[in-house]
Amino acid sequence: MKFEDYFSQQARDYARYRPSYPKALFSYLASVSPNRRLAWDCGTGNGQAALGLAEYFEQVVATDASSDQLAQAFQHPKVVYRTEPAEKVSLETGSVSQVTVAIAVHWFDLEQFYREVRRVLQAGGILAVWTYHLPVIDPAIDAQLMKYYSDVLAGYWPLRFHYVDERYQTLPFPFEELQCPHFDMTADWDLSQLLGFLSSWTAAHKYEEEHGHHPIKRIWQELAEAWGEPQQRRFIRWPLYLRVGVTASG
Repeated sequence: MKFEDYFSQQARDYARYRPSYPKALFSYLASVSPNRRLAWDCGTGNGQAALGLAEYFEQVVATDASSDQLAQAFQHPKVVYRTEPAEKVSLETGSVSQVTVAIAVHWFDLEQFYREVRRVLQAGGILAVWTYHLPVIDPAIDAQLMKYYSDVLAGYWPLRFHYVDERYQTLPFPFEELQCPHFDMTADWDLSQLLGFLSSWTAAHKYEEEHGHHPIKRIWQELAEAWGEPQQRRFIRWPLYLRVGVTASG
């Protein structure tokens, strides 16, 4: 499947308005890895997950098919960035302890990607994929975000985004799976930060290109009233939906 570059236009927004993955997630992933020599973060985007892995692994190779995304990536002495498609990378066969994909695997040609994962992973190596959906803030605010996501932006999400809607439970995942603990991303944001996050969505850019105005306008009055004072900071939580698989040990 040809890579569809949905993200280059909003690469700068992705770097500014994406919540951070919890440190506990990477601690857990390191604990189930056969060793901590080399991790591959695939579809790395701005390198957020790669930075988390770098706290636990000796080296992280972070790849993305979008050079625009990588231009916004966070630099770290243990992280090497490469512009490469998920389905064919320059890593040596059997060289990788762990592969991670943060909210990106649904874009890949899964059959080819999984074949590449099996090639690069050592025996007993780990593949971890995760996604998240709408944030949980407050019932009145959450209702407006659901309206924005499901009604205003209906028809603007790429077809493969249904895997995210289904919290990756229907995602083909042909590996022996581990039972994983639950993790949440959290943030304390004001209204402008939430708007930046909502504006960075792929579907929001497609809507604006077609209609010539921002889709947030459709819910702005109700959202602003539900939020209250724009400078007010609110606790925001995103449940993570994690699947972890292990390759055969021999």
